[in-house]
Amino acid sequence: MNDISQLPPLPDRLSIDPSSPFFNRDVFQHDVGIKFNDKERMDVDEYCISEGWIKVSAGKTLDRKGKPMLIKLKGKVEAFYR
Repeated sequence: MNDISQLPPLPDRLSIDPSSPFFNRDVFQHDVGIKFNDKERMDVDEYCISEGWIKVSAGKTLDRKGKPMLIKLKGKVEAFYR
């Protein structure tokens, strides 16, 4: 299906928030998967492979700017293209 040689390399840190400096539009043109502690997660908002953490939404709670509150979970992080 997807030719791996044409895919952009996955960054060490990536965020789904377009206002974040770690947002990368080229990577999101393809389907990205995240494994956290050897289990695939579908609810990841941001990750950092080198520091070993992911951020996920804390339910329906919003911050003062109207964005979801995020919880940082630490563990083994792997990013891949599906």
